[in-house]
Amino acid sequence: MTPPASAPEAAGEVRDVRLADALADRYLSYALSTIVARSLPDVRDGLKPVHRRLLYAMRLLRLNPDQGFKKSARVVGDVIGKYHPHSEQAIYDALVRLAQDFALRYPLVDGQGNYGNIDGDNAAAMRYTEARMTEVATLLLEGIDQDTVDFRDTYDGEGEEPIVLPAGFPNLLANGAQGIAVGMATSIPPHNAAEICDALLHLIKFPQARVDKLVELMPGPDFPTGGVLVEDRATIVEAYKTGRGSLRLRARWEVESLKGGGYQIVVTEMPYQVQKSRLVEKIAELLTNRKLAMLADVRDESAADVRLVLEPKSRNVEPEVLMESLFRQTDLETRVSLNMNVLDAEHTPQLMSLREALQAFLDHRHVVLVRRSKHRLAVIEKRLEVLEGYLVAYLNIDEVIAIIREADDAKAELIAAFELTDNQAEAILNMRLRALRKLEEIEIRKEHKQLSAEGKALKALLKDEGRRWKVVGEEIKAIRKLFGPNTEIGRRRTELSDAPSEVVVPLEAVVEREPVTVLCSAKGWVRALRGHVENPGEAKHKEGDRARFALHAMTTDKLLLFATNGRFYTIGVDKLPGGRGFGEPVRLLVDLPKDQDIVGLGVYQSGVKLLIASSAGRGFVVGMDDVVAQTKAGKQALNIAPDEEAAACTPIMGDSVAVIGENRKLLIFPLEELPEMTRGRGVILQRYKDGGLSDIKTFNLADGLSWAAGAGRMRTETELTAWIGKRGQAGRLPPTGFSRSNRFG
Repeated sequence: MTPPASAPEAAGEVRDVRLADALADRYLSYALSTIVARSLPDVRDGLKPVHRRLLYAMRLLRLNPDQGFKKSARVVGDVIGKYHPHSEQAIYDALVRLAQDFALRYPLVDGQGNYGNIDGDNAAAMRYTEARMTEVATLLLEGIDQDTVDFRDTYDGEGEEPIVLPAGFPNLLANGAQGIAVGMATSIPPHNAAEICDALLHLIKFPQARVDKLVELMPGPDFPTGGVLVEDRATIVEAYKTGRGSLRLRARWEVESLKGGGYQIVVTEMPYQVQKSRLVEKIAELLTNRKLAMLADVRDESAADVRLVLEPKSRNVEPEVLMESLFRQTDLETRVSLNMNVLDAEHTPQLMSLREALQAFLDHRHVVLVRRSKHRLAVIEKRLEVLEGYLVAYLNIDEVIAIIREADDAKAELIAAFELTDNQAEAILNMRLRALRKLEEIEIRKEHKQLSAEGKALKALLKDEGRRWKVVGEEIKAIRKLFGPNTEIGRRRTELSDAPSEVVVPLEAVVEREPVTVLCSAKGWVRALRGHVENPGEAKHKEGDRARFALHAMTTDKLLLFATNGRFYTIGVDKLPGGRGFGEPVRLLVDLPKDQDIVGLGVYQSGVKLLIASSAGRGFVVGMDDVVAQTKAGKQALNIAPDEEAAACTPIMGDSVAVIGENRKLLIFPLEELPEMTRGRGVILQRYKDGGLSDIKTFNLADGLSWAAGAGRMRTETELTAWIGKRGQAGRLPPTGFSRSNRFG
């Protein structure tokens, strides 16, 4: 028998679909679900679904600020069972964050018990803690039973949940939000509610207000943990204009004088979301590794308030210099990102500017006002209908009583006799006898008059947009009064400061100055031995490897490396591995490609000139200051042709240049014949019929040319007339006894 057309397709149907199409469809569905239902907040109430469901469940449990607490497990259980069938730990973590006064500028949950602390300790289990809503949470829910927002079915279809809250408080900007979705993320720092209200009121008055004017009214984030925002106004304005940026936040600190003329630094406020215990561990680790040469000790003396004590090594250390070194190396200074990716009223994700986010909140409050007014007007009209029926009954009380006593269908008789509506007749029949008193009639007439006036005012309000915006403004003024700067919760906690003046921090303040010997093997393994080793050539290397470079340096020095690809790289001596073992490959410390080798290594010295050359015998003079690499990828100086490579790099040590090729031809010419450049292929140093450059050296002609002549011995030739020529010549065979390796050292 053929099944009817409306019957579902048979289970187990197999369809041919391209794997790429199937994956794309499913991944898109997953991505949209993550964006809309989990990660991004709604611009209207600033909440993600899990937070909205938590607050709504607490409202149904009557966990108002003036009521008692209930176990957090009860709240979490209701949320899981009715609205949010996900991990109970994830829901509890969301509840905990809503209660942490160091995480939220205006907490939405009043927690009782251990809800964690700024050190990063976790909250107690949900069976131990208790919760109820705060005043801010009640503002977000205010009017939810007055048809102000839409509801939707819960996941199992057995109940309803709000799509968005009425949001009588600007929660998105006041408390901020963080979330990572698929392909997008949001990061909105918290702000001061009073300042937000000032900006909202200005936007109501001037709908086309510019962002820079709004920033004057709300000049920057206000974090629950305080701190100092060190960013210039232009950067803040640009971030709010585009909805994306990064702001610097520092810990607040002060200097305490000690007996004997000494001092100590006390950190009293931490940057937002920095765990104090981990920060102390990081500072202690830097002290152990001798990376904080000016700091003697760190102690955590915190109780209810933050008190982190930093002891300098000497009273002569400038506090500003010490703190600047800590700001650079620790989370005492952090960058707070601003990325205002939110869901708009149509549930579409978009990046909003500050003005757009404020306007979206105002538009939502306007919609709430209209819907609340219409709902109230409908209630009034229904009540007036009933009251008018009561008044008819009072005017004809004897007839009404007679009809009720004698008629078979009293309701129909009343409707026919007095032209009543069904609701009016039903209300008259449900009246109690004691309501027939004269006093009751007076009260009904009074109520009728009041409701008629209120209904008239509501109709006028719904017809006048200007009056509606005035009401929205009055509501915002009421919020500002509750959270104004004169209240404890409303005072600004984060200090606003311009970008700090550049404090010069000598490297000695960051790294303890100690002598070391830097060793680099032929295969590129580098390490730093403590002290200036007299015979570095005796150091051991990996099997099959040998010594290549050895030089004395200080831990505060910077090394300059020249590679066969013609690039210069820099690395701090303090970043090198210690002397134990064979060190590490230098390519792990800089972005040196695997097929490249180091051909020059020295200590960076400002003002020193270098002579660099390629295997083809071309080169030029370049200043060390011009080739200091700004990135790990190095800085290009010598342009290399495909069939050649950089072959030599030597500091300028005299007035003449000696070049020897692989063909064992030596040429000497004046240094002045070489140009000074910052980048290029250079000029021809020596011509070759076969092979290329072997080694190059600068020296003073009057002192003669020296070269290695065996273990620890040097030989010097002063009569060099036969080898002196012009740059670019071929040269001639070197003096008798010259090294068979064709190298000067």
